[in-house]
Amino acid sequence: MWFDGIYKLPQTRAARQLLERIQSHGIDARLEALKELAKLSADPTFATEFINMEGIGTLARLVESGTHFGEMLAFTLTAFLELMDHGIVSWDLISLSFIKQIAGYVNQPMVDVSILQRSLAILESIVLNSHSLYQRVAQEITVGQLIAHLQHIIRGNRPIKAEMAHQLYVLQVLTFNLLEERMMTKMDPSDQMQRDIIFELRRIAFDGDSDPGAHAALAIPVLLQNHVNPAVDFTQTPPGMLALDNMLYLARLHQDTYIRIVLENSSREDKHECPFGRCAIELTRMLCEILQVGELPNEGCNDYHPMFFTHDRAWEEFFCICIQLLNKTWKEMRATAEDFNKVMQVVREQITRALAMKPTSLDQLKSKLRALSYSEILRLRQSERMSQDDFQSPPIIELRERIQPEILELIKQQRLNRLCEGSCFRKVGNRRRQEKFWFCRLSLNHKVLHYGDLDDPPQGEVPFEMLIPVSDIKSVVTGKDCPHMKEKSALKQNKEVLELAFSILYDPDEALNFVAPNKYEYCVWIDGLSALLGREMNSDLTRSDLDTLISMEMKLRLLDLENIAIPDAPPPVPKEPSTYNFTYNYG
Repeated sequence: MWFDGIYKLPQTRAARQLLERIQSHGIDARLEALKELAKLSADPTFATEFINMEGIGTLARLVESGTHFGEMLAFTLTAFLELMDHGIVSWDLISLSFIKQIAGYVNQPMVDVSILQRSLAILESIVLNSHSLYQRVAQEITVGQLIAHLQHIIRGNRPIKAEMAHQLYVLQVLTFNLLEERMMTKMDPSDQMQRDIIFELRRIAFDGDSDPGAHAALAIPVLLQNHVNPAVDFTQTPPGMLALDNMLYLARLHQDTYIRIVLENSSREDKHECPFGRCAIELTRMLCEILQVGELPNEGCNDYHPMFFTHDRAWEEFFCICIQLLNKTWKEMRATAEDFNKVMQVVREQITRALAMKPTSLDQLKSKLRALSYSEILRLRQSERMSQDDFQSPPIIELRERIQPEILELIKQQRLNRLCEGSCFRKVGNRRRQEKFWFCRLSLNHKVLHYGDLDDPPQGEVPFEMLIPVSDIKSVVTGKDCPHMKEKSALKQNKEVLELAFSILYDPDEALNFVAPNKYEYCVWIDGLSALLGREMNSDLTRSDLDTLISMEMKLRLLDLENIAIPDAPPPVPKEPSTYNFTYNYG
C-alpha cells in the first residue's frame, strides 16, 4: 500500500547509510554503526532493504577477515544472526570460510561469552537448516572444547544470562550429533555393540534428569576416557569388554546407585569429580589382578573366597560393591584427576585387606569395606610401619633411648612456659551459684607461684595479691586426696570435678586448691608442678606428646635410610694399621 512505501523510504536510507558506515576506516564510527545495525536488524523492513544491498555478504566478509575482535565482533555476529533469522537468505549460501571462522571462535578455550553465545547460535542454525553444511560443521568443531565450555557454564565460571539456556541447547545438539557421527564413522561394524551399550549407559543416567542436555554433555568425560572413539577404551585386555559389561550391569540392576554416582560427578563445582568410566575400567583390571582372573589355575594356591558361591552374578555384584567403595574413597581423599593412581592404590589395599578376612557373603564384604575407610587405612599403615622389625631392632631401640631425654626436656620446658603464662580457675564457694574466678601463674624465674582472686574471667592485666615460694611446696595431691574434695561432699560425688581436682600443699595446714577447667589444663599443671619438684611427668598428655615427638624425630633421622637394612650389631672395628707413617708431619 502507499503508506508501506513511505515507511520503506527512511529504512532504505538508514540501510544505505549503515552499510557505508560499517565499511568506513574509523574504528569508533564502525563500532557505533555495528551497534545500531544490531538493533535495527530485527525489523523485517529494514532487514529486507539491508539484505537487498548485499549487506549480509558485507558482514560475512568482515567476519572472514578476522580483523574484528571483542565488542565489534559481537555486534557483527548479532546483526548477522538477526538478519539470517528473517529467512530471506538461505543458510545453504553460507561460505565454508565463514563457517571455519565461526568454528574457530567456538574452539578457542578462553573466548568472550557474548561471542561464544552468538557463534553457537549461528552454528546451531546452520546444523538445523542446512544438511549439506552440517558435515562441514562436524569437521570443524572440537567436541572436547564444546564439553569444556559447558562445564565452565554449569560450574558458574562464566556469567550466566537468560540466553544461556539457548547455549546449553546448542551444545547438546552439536555434542551428541557430532559424537554420534564420529562414532559411526570411526567404529568398525564389530564395535556396534560397544556403541549401543555406551548410549544405553547415557540414556539410563539422564533420561529422568531435569536438565538432561546439560548433564549428558558433561557425562561424556565421566563415562568415557576417549570421547572421540570410545572403542579404544575397551581394546586392552584385561579388562576389555568385561569393564563395559560391569558398567551395564550396575546401570541396569543397581540403577539408583549408578545414576547417583554419575550425576554427582558430572556437575560438581570443583575439580574433585570422580571419572566413572576410567575408574570402572581400572577397577575391573585391578579385580582381575587380585583374583587372578584369566590366569591358569594354580594348584599351590590356597586362597578360597566362599562369598563368590553365594550369588548367581557374584563377580558383577563384587564389582558394584567395589565401585561404590572407590567413589566413597575418592570423596574421603578429596582427590582430583592428578590423584587417580593414589586413590586406586588405597582402594586396592582396602579390597585386599577385606578379602584377607575371608568374608562368607557379599554383605559381610560390604561391612568390612565400610570399616576400612581412608582414615583407617592410614592408621593401619602407621601402626604397621611402627611395628616393623626395623623399629624393634637393637640399633633403633638404642636410638630411641638416646632421643627420649631430649624430648622429655622439650616437653618439660613447654609445660613450665605454659605455667608462666598462667591459667584462670573457678573458685567454688559454699553456694554453687556464686562462683568466682582466681588466677595463678609461675614467675619467670620459676621460683614463685603468684595467685589472686578475680570477679570475672581476666581480660587484661591480672592483679596478684599472694604468692607461694616453690621451695615451700611439700607435695601435689590429686582427686579425692585433695582437701577441698574431702570437705565438699557434693563435689566428691561429681566424678568430672574429681578428675580435674588437684591441690598444692605448702604448709602442714595450708593448701592451694584447684579445679582445672578441662583435662588439658589439668595435665599441663600436674606436669609443670611435677617438673618444678623434680619428679617424673606421668600424665596422659605427656605420654601422648612423647610418643608423637619421638616418632617424628625417628622418622626424620631415618629418612635417608629408607629401604636400607639396618644391622642388629655394629660393624666390627678394623684392626690397627701396622704403621702410622702415612700421617702427615706438620713440623
